[in-house]
Amino acid sequence: MLTMRKLSKVYRTHMIETHALRGIDIEVREGEFVAVTGPSGSGKTTFLNIAGLLEEFTGGEYLLDGTPVQGLNDDARSTLRNQKIGFIFQGFNLIADLNLFDNVDVPLRYRGFNAAERKRRIEEALGKVGLASRMKHYPAELSGGQQQRVAIARALAGQPRLLLADEPTGNLDSQMARGVMELLEQINTEGTTIVMVTHDAELAARAQRNVHIVDGQVSDLDHGHVALRSVHA
Repeated sequence: MLTMRKLSKVYRTHMIETHALRGIDIEVREGEFVAVTGPSGSGKTTFLNIAGLLEEFTGGEYLLDGTPVQGLNDDARSTLRNQKIGFIFQGFNLIADLNLFDNVDVPLRYRGFNAAERKRRIEEALGKVGLASRMKHYPAELSGGQQQRVAIARALAGQPRLLLADEPTGNLDSQMARGVMELLEQINTEGTTIVMVTHDAELAARAQRNVHIVDGQVSDLDHGHVALRSVHA
């Protein structure tokens, strides 16, 4: 589903060169649930942005569901992203003056689905996250956990092959966080590949596989051992 080979990312100014990712080598197979951990500034967000086609990389190779990403123009990248990827963010990113139905509708309108198809997808997605009866409510009328469920529904309505979650429980208390994690696990069992960045060791331990990023390099944490899967740029 996601393959990066010797991928690097360098930020350059006229005086400073910063290596955010150093020749990482990683593969996420279809149907996996992978947790990505690491200290602040380690390169986790850069990795997720590149995986989500939100940011370009400096060197190496990235294949998304078998499609080489390098060399694609902005329109092609946007089309591929809309077809394959869903995003969940720590801050929910809901529009306060739109009800739940309309919040989930926004990206579907952007993709050009007709009204009947949008309605079907919205109702199905909100039903999946347990909020079908609240689709006319507004974000301010919901708890933090419920707002994150709306954000998940918004991602699911696009029927993504790959779901990228950036600290999806970071703004939630432990009980709400566990509920969101259980929902993500359910979504994964239904076939969606999930890559989740998290600082929460308890939640990371529940993923099928843990990947640790430190100083722009990737280590796989599997079955109690560490396999370094990166090379210096």
